[in-house]
Amino acid sequence: MNEQHTPRPRVAILFGGRNSEHAVSILGAGSVLEVIDRSRYEVIPIGIARDGRWVLASGDQRYAIESGELPSVDARGAELVLPSGGGPLTAYDASSVPVELGRVDVVFPVMHGPFAEDGTIQGLLEMAGVRYVGSGVLASAVGMDKAYMKMVLAASGLPVGPYVTIRDRDWRVDRDRVLKEVQELGWPVFVKPARAGSSQGISKASDLEELERAVELAREHDPKVLVEAAIAGREIECAVLESLGDEPPQASLPGEILVHGDHEFYDFEAKYVGDDMSLVVPADLPGGLTEDLRAMAVRAFEALGCEGLARVDFFCTDDGRVLLNEINTMPGFTAMSAAPQLWEATGLPYAELVDRLIRLALERSPGLR
Repeated sequence: MNEQHTPRPRVAILFGGRNSEHAVSILGAGSVLEVIDRSRYEVIPIGIARDGRWVLASGDQRYAIESGELPSVDARGAELVLPSGGGPLTAYDASSVPVELGRVDVVFPVMHGPFAEDGTIQGLLEMAGVRYVGSGVLASAVGMDKAYMKMVLAASGLPVGPYVTIRDRDWRVDRDRVLKEVQELGWPVFVKPARAGSSQGISKASDLEELERAVELAREHDPKVLVEAAIAGREIECAVLESLGDEPPQASLPGEILVHGDHEFYDFEAKYVGDDMSLVVPADLPGGLTEDLRAMAVRAFEALGCEGLARVDFFCTDDGRVLLNEINTMPGFTAMSAAPQLWEATGLPYAELVDRLIRLALERSPGLR
């Protein structure tokens, strides 16, 4: 009697993208590819080049920072045509007949920023009828746009800090009014692109001259800019993970971000280059604040309708208040990123976290959620 083997689910690890977080995505994908259980899953690494082409990752693809140089998608791989209606994913090579790759069971988009984490990839996969890891279109879009995210969180009764949203037209034709609104926040302020991540384009401003420079820097990443009042306090992060079955989402132990060296705040270099950031888990918090933060993180996750995973960032102020800074629906995902470290300290190792996310995606019906 011939033994029958159940085919392994085919998992496409998607990385790269057309935005300034291209390299950060590749770093995360490299970590996932290192730990994913290949005895359980058939793995297909797929890169999105900076020009938007989808390619099968070649053996020469680099997934790490080498000699200070950030990685980029190697666009020499076979170009892919997206699946339609859940159909097969096909590779086209100009020198050969198209190669059938077969049906993809789930896509794991280890991607950040515009054209990736903002609902665009999610909408594309839903139209194609392909399951994927993480939040759906609405939660992804709201989580990406910090201005709308703060509105949703505040409407759900969660505390957020004072901020001003600067839209493109306002900055170009009504700048005096905008500057007056920002001054009312008090100095200093933090200026950031409304729809970017990985601390790209963020700077601190202590007067009007610095503010104008900071807004122009943020506008290099996004014409919509968020200006936030500086908050004196500790930066605390908590990760949230959807549960298998019908149990509610779970929150990790909270961790405290500590920035060292010459960095005034948690910028891109502190996150990804050098050794200027540390995460202390669990954070040393007074009284019942640990459980309060975990509960608030789950509330934020559910307020946006998130799925899969998220990271929720808080400020614990010197006068005892807790303010929710933001929620990230696809947080940095290298083994040393905050969310995986938070889960590791809570008892869920990185490889098991990756497996849980894929299993969650496989449980869902493809298409609109």
